[in-house]
Amino acid sequence: MSAMIIDGKELARRTRARLAGDVAAVTENFGAAPGLAAILVGDDPASETYVRTKRRQAAECGIRSTAHHLAADTTEADLIKLVHALNGDETVDAILVQLPLPGHIASHRVLDTVLPGKDVDGFHSRNAGLLAVGRPETVPCTPRGCLALLRHAHGDDDSGGLGKLAGLHAVVVGRSSIVGRPMAALLTAENCTVTLAHSRTRSLPEVCRQADVLVAATGRPEMVRGDWIQPGATVIDVGINRIERGGASRLVGDVAFDEAQHVAGAITPVPGGVGPMTVAYLLHNTVELFHRRRADEAAQA
Repeated sequence: MSAMIIDGKELARRTRARLAGDVAAVTENFGAAPGLAAILVGDDPASETYVRTKRRQAAECGIRSTAHHLAADTTEADLIKLVHALNGDETVDAILVQLPLPGHIASHRVLDTVLPGKDVDGFHSRNAGLLAVGRPETVPCTPRGCLALLRHAHGDDDSGGLGKLAGLHAVVVGRSSIVGRPMAALLTAENCTVTLAHSRTRSLPEVCRQADVLVAATGRPEMVRGDWIQPGATVIDVGINRIERGGASRLVGDVAFDEAQHVAGAITPVPGGVGPMTVAYLLHNTVELFHRRRADEAAQA
């Protein structure tokens, strides 16, 4: 058996195409396009690449974007001062603080400085809390993209597929506040039975083998092996890790793809799976925040 490859690039392209139409309409109606401000602190090459990609794809969708690139030794106070300025900028609908931040800056304090209504990543404590209690407003981009991939693979977006998500046992490996915890909350809302596992879970391979849907978000290259996967399961690989093998550098996920593809029913590749969907849903959230701000302004008028 060879797994169906879930094509994140193609689904992200379709998502951006829909967004471009929406942005064109709102720009004509309101006389302004949605605005995204990105903050990058330091010179991490991966972060610089991510920000460039996000800005390029934003421009392709008609979204205005600005970038604020700060030195690695920027103080936490100066970074928070910039966030406050962007909070008060009426041309900015969405604020992205690119992670990771340098070690001398407390990420949670910076992220909680962003207004919840401009928090494009859904990392503010208020947005995280609303998601946890089942009343989500802004949902983190990567879990939202993962859910879209799962819905597509299982036919919940009318694409045809493996069958609906409701009632399936989903195992999420990784408990970060960026992916694991919000992913578990989203799958719970889809009426899955959810197990949130991690590197210290006892008998982790056995737990993974119980999964109809397996989401790997550990940050450990190829940690999830092929024999950890239930035959026919859907596997979403969130990881993106650069490794050296045979004298060459290549990207791999948190799942041993060459093993898993012969066991799983459907699987995301790395690259080309979750990554493009993360960017697509960053843009989706930007447009959503634009609409929400205009609706709030109309209600207060």
